Amino acid sequence: MFEKVLIANRGEIALRVIRACKELGIRTLAVYSEADIDSLHVQLADESICIGAAPSSESYLKIDRIMSAAEIGDVDAIHPGYGFLAENPHFAEVCESCNIKFIGPSSRAMQAMGDKNAARVFARKAGVPVTPGSEGIVETESDAIKIAKKIGYPVMIKAAAGGGGRGLRTAHNEPSLKSAFHSARHEAEKAFGNEQVYIEKLIVNPHHVEFQIVADGQGHIVHLGERDCSIQRRNQKVIEECPSPLMTPGLRKKMGNAAVKLAKSVGYENAGTIEFLVNQERHFYFIEMNTRIQVEHTITEEVYGCDLVKEQIRIAAGQPLSPHIAHATPRLHAIQCRINAEDPEKDFQPSPGRIAFYYAPGGHGVRIDSHVYTGYTVPPHYDSLIAKIIAVGATRINAIDRMRRALAEYYITGIKTTVPFHAAIMRNGEFRDGNYDTSFIERVMSSGKLDLTSPPIRFHE
Repeated sequence: MFEKVLIANRGEIALRVIRACKELGIRTLAVYSEADIDSLHVQLADESICIGAAPSSESYLKIDRIMSAAEIGDVDAIHPGYGFLAENPHFAEVCESCNIKFIGPSSRAMQAMGDKNAARVFARKAGVPVTPGSEGIVETESDAIKIAKKIGYPVMIKAAAGGGGRGLRTAHNEPSLKSAFHSARHEAEKAFGNEQVYIEKLIVNPHHVEFQIVADGQGHIVHLGERDCSIQRRNQKVIEECPSPLMTPGLRKKMGNAAVKLAKSVGYENAGTIEFLVNQERHFYFIEMNTRIQVEHTITEEVYGCDLVKEQIRIAAGQPLSPHIAHATPRLHAIQCRINAEDPEKDFQPSPGRIAFYYAPGGHGVRIDSHVYTGYTVPPHYDSLIAKIIAVGATRINAIDRMRRALAEYYITGIKTTVPFHAAIMRNGEFRDGNYDTSFIERVMSSGKLDLTSPPIRFHE
C-alpha cells in the first residue's frame, strides 16, 4: 500500500480522498491555491503546500507545480479527484514518467476514452450502440451542415474534450447550427484548450443513465449498477438516484454488459463510468466515458455497501478487486442533491461569500459530503458546489421523504443556496412518481410548478 498520497484537487472531493486515505493508514499531502488556505482539506491533510494564485489556471491546473509539490512531499501516488486534471492524459503520463502512481486509469486508456469522439469509435468497434452522428471531428461549418442534413435535426454539437455541459450546443435547423457550431468550438477552446467538436443526433427527452464500472490490474471487471442523472439544468447534473426508476432487470443486464464490454476493449483499470442516453422506447445509446470518480459516486456506495475511493486506491496499489466489490448487490435506494452556492430565485446567480451560520442535517440514512463550515468563505473562482446530501431508504419513496426531511433541516446563512430548489423538487408529484427525463427542470420551471417558498428551520444566531 502507498505511504503518502497527494490530492490534486480541492473542496469536498479532496476531503473525501483524505478520509479514505486515513482509513487505509496512508499519509496525505494537500495542495491548495491562495484562495483555499482556510479550506478543510488543507486543515485535515497531514501536510499541505500552496501551489499558486486563486485562478485554477494558476494553481490546480498547473501540472509542473503539482509535480514539484509531489517531489517536495516525497509522495508515491497522486489522486486527481474529479474535474481539473482528473481526465488529462498528459498529467497521467507525467505521473507515470516520474514513477508516481496515478490513481486512475493509464494514460493510454484515458486517451482512448477521454476524447469523446474517439470513445464513440471504440464503442462502435465493441458493438455498443451509439447515437447517429459524425464519424470523426467536424472541422468546418459546411461539413457540419452536411452531417446534420444526413442524420436529421435536431442535433448536438459536442466538444471532443468536453464535460460538465461545456462546449455543448443544440441546433434545430441550419441557421441555429451555424451559430451553435462556432459558439461550441469557442467555449471548448476556452474550457479545455481544444476546440474540436463532433455532431450527434439529439435524442429528445431521454433519460441520462450511467453505469459504474470497477476494474483491477488482474483482468477482473464488474459493474455496480446504474445511476439516473436525468435531473439536469443547462446540461449539468443536479439530482442523481440509484437505482433508476426507468430500469428493468433485462435492460440493466444489457446495459451493464455493454459497459463492461466497452471497458474491457480498452484495457481499462480502476473506477470509471459509462454514460448512456435511454429513449422513450428504452433503447440505449453510448455517449461517453468518464475516466475518473464521479461526483455522484456516493449513491452507488450507499446502495451497494462499498467504498469506491478506497477501492480506487487499492487497485492503484496493485491489489485485486475486493470480494465485496466483485460480488456486490444492491440493497437500498439512494438519492443525491447537489447543493450549490447559487440563488434559484435569480436564475441561479452565483452567490459566493462568507457563510455566517452553517448547520448540516443528520440522522438515520442521511450523509453529507461537504467542505464548508460557519465562517468559511466560498470563493468565486471555482465551481459553486458546496455540499452533497445523500438520503438512503429501503424504497425510493422512503429515500425521497428522508431527503425532504434533511433539506428542511439544512440551514445556511450569509449566502444563497439551492436548498429550496431541491426541496421543491422533492415535493413535486411528477418526480415522486418517477415521471421525469432530461427536460424535467426546464418543463416544471417554465410551468411555475416549483414552489421555492417552503420555510426551513430557524436558529437564533
